[in-house]
Amino acid sequence: MSLVVVLVGCAPRMETVVILSTNDMHSHIETFPQLAAAVKACRDTMKHVILADAGDRWTGNVYCDRAAAPRKPVIDLMNRLRYDVATFGNHEFDAGQAFLGMRTAQCDFPVICANIVSDTATFPQPAPYVVIERGGKRIGFVAAVTNYDRNNHPAGNDESFVGLTFTDAVASVAEYEALRDECDALVALTHIGTVKDRQLANAAPRYDVIIGGHSHDETDELVNGVLVTQTGKYLHNIGVTTLTFRDDELADKEFRLVPLDAYKPSATYQRMIDGYYSDPALRAKVADLRGAMDKTGLANVFTEGVKEAGKADIGIYHIGGVRLDTLVGEVAVADIYNLDPFGSKLVTAEMTADDLARLVKTKYNDSINLDESHRVDLYMTTPYVIHTDACNEALRVEFPELKRGRRYRVAMGDYVFKNYADLKCSADSVSGILITDVLDSYFRSRSPFVPDNVPRQRIERE
Repeated sequence: MSLVVVLVGCAPRMETVVILSTNDMHSHIETFPQLAAAVKACRDTMKHVILADAGDRWTGNVYCDRAAAPRKPVIDLMNRLRYDVATFGNHEFDAGQAFLGMRTAQCDFPVICANIVSDTATFPQPAPYVVIERGGKRIGFVAAVTNYDRNNHPAGNDESFVGLTFTDAVASVAEYEALRDECDALVALTHIGTVKDRQLANAAPRYDVIIGGHSHDETDELVNGVLVTQTGKYLHNIGVTTLTFRDDELADKEFRLVPLDAYKPSATYQRMIDGYYSDPALRAKVADLRGAMDKTGLANVFTEGVKEAGKADIGIYHIGGVRLDTLVGEVAVADIYNLDPFGSKLVTAEMTADDLARLVKTKYNDSINLDESHRVDLYMTTPYVIHTDACNEALRVEFPELKRGRRYRVAMGDYVFKNYADLKCSADSVSGILITDVLDSYFRSRSPFVPDNVPRQRIERE
């Protein structure tokens, strides 16, 4: 036998598996034709491809969320694109668990989650993990959804989670670390946010990759040897994780974030999207804008709108409930629903300056829901200042325009009223008025609308 033959026979066998990932689509199906083109391009050039989603597939686009079959367009599109695996996000539960159980049954791909215990027939117990084989390599996926919010369940109203128990997401995924012995690579598919994903990487280093969601970050980092990734939100990007195997060992892993706007839309998927977007009532004009509105400007509209509708002294809204980042040009009916896709209702109550300060301080120092803490979360019509220490913990909150001891009529959305810790108020009233109706009326009455993007709240470090 020649030396050349010996060397060829001893050459290591290389294999590559590519995991394409999405997270936090929030019904932004308008970019799905570009996603389809990107997936096709990868499948045309790579032999072994897995397509995964890390949750929050809906709530954010009225053309999907209020379609004839609500929220089903995103499932139909994912089925057609042949997704291989997904997990739940907190917004999957927005329409209730019975609805979610029905839509999950319509998925042609497994929807897995290791930290949900179901005691209800309307929402069957999900499998904790799945193993997918590509090119002779077994890739394990273990999933979890956030339970790091009030009442130990995903963010949302308590009634959506009756009969369900959520165990700690990080601990639950870590429990399946030994699955690595049965697989060539082990992936955590999570909807818990980058901060918690880092904790998971430190707690369970036998995972090779974490494909994450929930915090809307663009994440590509190595933590304790674990590749931690996330693609942002709204299908702006697709994640490309490349696993390279040498013989039976994972030799290399890398992640790339690929913008989808570089791809020419798939004509087949574009026709589907055009059909979903054909409702003229949702395209009807509400108002014209005289300039662009950023996130702060939109939050200001929420606060001013609820203040006016509630005949209140102060309007409050949480930034997480403002679901668009910007508006410019013409405001349509669809934009109003996309600003608040939750069916939120107006609440009025009486609160003192001390009550408001306690509410803001508690939310700022939240040690559980880390993605919503240590930032200005509650926007108000009245200015306030959060004073923090060197560790970025809130020490006190000052309202320069409010008088101590006086009771103020306050208007807010029902999510804050139902879910925020340390909210002390009296004489509260939950109305049947939808926040979408409040916004519609506010914009219409002021068209052409001049945006106010000036923040009224600030943080000062002492």
